[in-house]
Amino acid sequence: MSIDRTLVEEALAVVRPRLQADGGGIELKEIQDDGTVLVELQGACRGCPMAGLTMASQVECVLKDRVPGITKVINVA
Repeated sequence: MSIDRTLVEEALAVVRPRLQADGGGIELKEIQDDGTVLVELQGACRGCPMAGLTMASQVECVLKDRVPGITKVINVA
């Protein structure tokens, strides 16, 4: 199943303001054939001790909810 890059970008647009409010950001790097989405947390989110929680509770949940076929989201930063 091919995941629509436009749908992923639209889902990231929902998450982005939350990250920007804390001085961070997020960029889509790659969508793999197995449904894995690779992103890069940026700014204050890069290296933040709470980055794992942010990925699980905000980014991954929103993407999985809005884009069919996503199996996991990984921060590659």
